[in-house]
Amino acid sequence: MTDLRALYGTDEPPRAGRRLTCGPAEVTLEDGQLRHLRIDGHEAIRSIAFLVRDSDWGTVPARISDLRIEETGPRTRVTYRATFDMGERLVADVTLLLTASGCDATASAVSKGEVLTNRAGFTVLHPINGVAGAPVQVDHPDGGRTNGHFPDLIAPWQPFMDIAALTHQAGPWRVSCRFAGDVFEMEDQRQWGDASFKTYNRPLALPWPYALPDGARLEQAVSIRWQHQDATRPAAPPVEPRPARFPQTALLITAADAVRAAGDPSHLHRIAPQRLLCHLDASAGNIAADLRSFAALQAQAMQIVFDLELVAACPPDGDLEAEFKAYADALTASGLRAASVMVTPAVDRQSTPPGSDWPPCPPLRQIHAAARMAFPDLPLGGGVASFFPELNRKRPPVEMLDFVTHGFCPIVHAADDVSVIETLETVPHILTSGRVIAGAAEYRLGPSTIAMRQNPYGSRTIPNPDRLRTPMAAEDPRQDGTFAAAWTCGLATALAPSELAVWTPASLYGPRGLVRDDGSLRPVAAVVAALSGLAGATVGQATIRDGLATLELADYAMVTNLLPRSAPLPDGGTLDAFEWRERIASGPDCA
Repeated sequence: MTDLRALYGTDEPPRAGRRLTCGPAEVTLEDGQLRHLRIDGHEAIRSIAFLVRDSDWGTVPARISDLRIEETGPRTRVTYRATFDMGERLVADVTLLLTASGCDATASAVSKGEVLTNRAGFTVLHPINGVAGAPVQVDHPDGGRTNGHFPDLIAPWQPFMDIAALTHQAGPWRVSCRFAGDVFEMEDQRQWGDASFKTYNRPLALPWPYALPDGARLEQAVSIRWQHQDATRPAAPPVEPRPARFPQTALLITAADAVRAAGDPSHLHRIAPQRLLCHLDASAGNIAADLRSFAALQAQAMQIVFDLELVAACPPDGDLEAEFKAYADALTASGLRAASVMVTPAVDRQSTPPGSDWPPCPPLRQIHAAARMAFPDLPLGGGVASFFPELNRKRPPVEMLDFVTHGFCPIVHAADDVSVIETLETVPHILTSGRVIAGAAEYRLGPSTIAMRQNPYGSRTIPNPDRLRTPMAAEDPRQDGTFAAAWTCGLATALAPSELAVWTPASLYGPRGLVRDDGSLRPVAAVVAALSGLAGATVGQATIRDGLATLELADYAMVTNLLPRSAPLPDGGTLDAFEWRERIASGPDCA
């Protein structure tokens, strides 16, 4: 399949990269950044890029000009100009130099007008596979040194601060990465789904956004060196996996969705999820009408379980018992038979980054105590309606809860196809860390779609009228293509061994839904319908390797090509780009 719109839902072509090599090193140059620096095949650095973030933490696209690539025997030199336009502009002249023993990146940038930004400078990403939990040496600007480890469980805050250099092992190579031009620190990007540890400039404890006055200059440099030093970590003893069962499938709906589905429930019956997650935003007003809409749909879909996602107002000086009693009274009056209620305060939809003051909010323990009193007969959940960082940084009192939940979005920091597929590497890391937080409580994965449901890191999701690959966008064109179907197959494969009780791979309608506005089904709907029927099936093989996701559930098997080109199958045959096939017992393949 070569039709861009069928694959990606847009005519915008994928990014094209150029492979550069020198001695044992190879790297891909793509839109000004260096990706996947490998030494003799061992990935040492995932990315080196000069980036600019706007005041909503959106990544400002760089307009590349004057690109020159000079390849000689002993070195490859790349120069280009990157223009970041936010009304006012930041213009950076970047030089990249690759040799057999190192890689250097330098940037000289100047602001044209006053530029308001949350971050501007070099970002270096370390990969996670073979790195999470591994030793790292951290040199500090004052000459001090810390010998530590990359986090194994996902760190809620920065694992390392005041970084002058990082040294780690990539296979038999000792790799040192040195920074200059600003104060650098590291965050565990696995929190947001990125398959990397990110080292960036300007500490988050400093105020943001900040202004670069007209004519301000930035000078930064990153220098990477590698030496052969066979000090690979001993292989960990194999862990016998515990048998897991595939989770139940839920779909997110709003009250407006419920009205539409009640008018034509055929799509809901065809997809046949086990559960519907009913979104209630009590901070926006009275929830009584919304509950009545859900109840009207329930009358036509008695076989489906209805769960409530209650975003509660929880004013800091309010009467929590009275507030939650009003919610319970509205539920009783509506006639909706809810199976559970997840409670999260409205203020926690927004993230509180390091160095920021937590917004006023009653203690979570008091909120959940009031909710338990109001809903004594319903399983009570906590967590967040946003993503794992918000759960990790503000953990609920799990001993008071029956389940814990959060969502997932793969385009928080980057939205190119490669980065979105790479987020699947991170899913097991997130779910392992989330299971530790949940403890004995049930663990549910909330809405998990390519496009962003809401932006916890800024004032809005990013508009995307031209249907591009845009970070933090509420609408992503790939939801209309086979790409979203393949990514969802990969998500199912990545989460299958994690003993989740519920996963929520889509909304029913809307830009993150399975059904288009015209009533037609998106390609991803077939994936969700197939997996919905497998709730409770014993998980066998669940692997993502060499671009293929393989998932075996009891006598069912699904194999998916996560690559933008055809891929051979181990037992013969091929899969087209982003194609998936299923096999039931000994029956024929189908897609």
